Amino acid sequence: MKPIALFTLPNCKWCEEAKNYLKSKKLKYNLIDLSKNKEALKDCQKHGCKGAPVILIGNSWICGFDKNKINKELGIK
Repeated sequence: MKPIALFTLPNCKWCEEAKNYLKSKKLKYNLIDLSKNKEALKDCQKHGCKGAPVILIGNSWICGFDKNKINKELGIK
């Protein structure tokens, strides 16, 4: 299984949706708060992501909560 990192911001509706979705699929992930980690924020921006959540699966960056992209990257239906 590819490692998953979930970059979030406080009080972000879509970040909560992403967390709940990953939990519902019983996937383990590292949670990174972009409001507390400026280096992670720079990394997300460097990969073209302008908001949260950002999901990093292996080497693939997904900007925003996109179930189809997440499922495709993880090979789940």
